[in-house]
Amino acid sequence: MAEPLRDRARRATGWRLRMNGDSRPHFVVCGSDPLAYWVVRSLLATGPSNGRIRITLVVPERRRSEGPDGRDIEGIQVVRADRLDEATFRRAGLAGADGLALLHQDDVGNMHAALCAQEVEPRLRLVVRMFNTSLANGLRQIFPDSAVLSDASMAAPAFVAAALGELAPTHFRHAGRTLYVARRADVRPQDVLCGLAVTGDPELIRVLPADEASADVVLAEATGQPPGTELAARRLVRARRRREPVVALLRAVRSFATRKIGVAVLVLLAVIAVLGWLNGRAAQVNWSDALYLTLVTTLSGQDPDLGKPVAAQIMQVVLNLAGLALIPLITAAVVDGIVNARLALHAGQAPDRSGHVVVVGLGNIGTRVMAQLHDFGVEVVAIDKNPEARGAALAHRLGVPLIIGDAGLEETLRAASVDTCQALVVVSTDDGTNLRAALNARGLDPDLRVVLRLFDGDFARRIQEAFGVRLSHSVSYLAAPAFAVALLDRAVIATIPVDRHALLVTEVPVVADSPLDGRPVAAVARPGEVRVLAHTRAGQRTDWTVDPRMVIQAGDRLTVVARRAGLSALLRETSAGPVEPAGPPVPRQPAE
Repeated sequence: MAEPLRDRARRATGWRLRMNGDSRPHFVVCGSDPLAYWVVRSLLATGPSNGRIRITLVVPERRRSEGPDGRDIEGIQVVRADRLDEATFRRAGLAGADGLALLHQDDVGNMHAALCAQEVEPRLRLVVRMFNTSLANGLRQIFPDSAVLSDASMAAPAFVAAALGELAPTHFRHAGRTLYVARRADVRPQDVLCGLAVTGDPELIRVLPADEASADVVLAEATGQPPGTELAARRLVRARRRREPVVALLRAVRSFATRKIGVAVLVLLAVIAVLGWLNGRAAQVNWSDALYLTLVTTLSGQDPDLGKPVAAQIMQVVLNLAGLALIPLITAAVVDGIVNARLALHAGQAPDRSGHVVVVGLGNIGTRVMAQLHDFGVEVVAIDKNPEARGAALAHRLGVPLIIGDAGLEETLRAASVDTCQALVVVSTDDGTNLRAALNARGLDPDLRVVLRLFDGDFARRIQEAFGVRLSHSVSYLAAPAFAVALLDRAVIATIPVDRHALLVTEVPVVADSPLDGRPVAAVARPGEVRVLAHTRAGQRTDWTVDPRMVIQAGDRLTVVARRAGLSALLRETSAGPVEPAGPPVPRQPAE
């Protein structure tokens, strides 16, 4: 059979590269924001062991943001193009390349670019940035050798952990569930998915032991039901419950006292109290009898006595008039409260509350943070200036109050009760709004825990030092290592550090005619190397209760937790052809 034209072209390209003395692995990265910058940096840092790779970065003609986008990094080739089409990819040398990363924030645009890239190089390792899960599933079906990642889902755990006051978070969201690493004693037995490690003896730590019951470190599902949440989340809920009654009473009194009807009621009550005291002195009775006479006279107007002194009679008349005014004022106050509550509900304003977490910005990252906090059973209030924000529909579905307004304004923050919340997570895409919201919130509560998103890592560090914002994170910085590892190897959902070991959570597709095609799920698991977490059949929901006897079919996807060597062996068994070795160990991401 004649060799296909594209295969001959690819072989010819590889031959020309070898003839030119440049046999380095070649990766093409397309992006226009800091994620592209950090992915290139991560590729340079985590490439093959000899450290020699070739990177071509495709960026727009003009910068689209003030942050870095990678075009100034030394040692890489930069191609400037405003459109990702076949001509651009050929200029970038995509034919014969080892991998392509599409990192733009436009899901549909990335899918279109992937289709164009397929025309240039059909056998291509593809890593795509995408938020929409339905588009992501479709892209995986079109491109079997692809990794569809969301920087929002990768960075969200760090923001959630910072809001909850944790030190070393390891939790992530996959297939509609939030999973996290915890001690077995801290979670309910029914929430445990698998045992990860035995850490009783620091010198003899065993990961993925054959006896799962012996593992004291486990991977569990966050269900929002105690004790099925993390310890920090439970402390947060308890703190909110302790503060809520007293704080709610004080805020209710303060809010009532600032309205005109409230002021009128308070002034009238003060007049009644003074007149009652004077009436008691005129009648020469003790304080309890004076209180009784005052209440009866005010509320009923009974017991007129012509034999009373003139002063007592005058005060009794005034008390009767005050009583007549008090009843309609109380009625007006009740009606005013009901009307204001309905208006606030219609406008999306959150009622007075305390101990909650306020999330500013319901874009990609804010939506993920809101969902994970909700899964942990933490009360959330969201703020976004756009009523049609990406996460608005999810907020309504979860019952999360959504305030429409500018988070940089103090009145918007007050509407979300920022002065009594436990933490403020500011993750909108506008650095100016983020900074103003953080500083105004610290003005309302100097001790407030603020988690601030800034695109420029250096700027974030300087803001943290200058303004006392204790925590700040760059989403691009947090997510870039996973994109780089996926481009070099496979799509990594999460990296779980266990002492000196690193476990990778990844989803592996099963290719037709591969060694695992037609074998039972039990053939995948290897103690100490690989453990199956979930199984997804094409067109069906993910099954988290996998039957080891179930037969694997081509097109199935296996979600596994594995060591590096175990993952390499699994890739060989799920692929029809030869698979390159997995590469060097994944370095731990530095904590911010």
